[in-house]
Amino acid sequence: QVQLVESGGGLVQSGGSLRLACAASRSFFTDYVMGWYRQFPGKQQRELVAALAPTVRPIYADSVKGRFTISADNAKNTVYLQMNNLKPEDTAVYYCNARRVVLRTSGPNEFWGQGTQVTVSS
Repeated sequence: QVQLVESGGGLVQSGGSLRLACAASRSFFTDYVMGWYRQFPGKQQRELVAALAPTVRPIYADSVKGRFTISADNAKNTVYLQMNNLKPEDTAVYYCNARRVVLRTSGPNEFWGQGTQVTVSS
């Protein structure tokens, strides 16, 4: 089991920056793919924003490439999402996700945080 707690959301003007943090209850670097997802107002589906997996380059949604950066501090069991040049269309609830690299046949294979609201005003 992995507990995830996000922080760092808030209200920012267009063009501004925020850094989200996701603190995990255990080390994840070798066992999990860590991702940030977002859910837009009025939408049920969450879309992948960025993901970080062992031994591979981070991946990003096309809409955030060049503006967002995912990183990890393994000593702190924390994943970050640095968001620069924010736009009103980035307004969403952002969720941290941990997904096992090697899936298990019993028990959950992915875990979610509670979400943090990011609002970008124009």
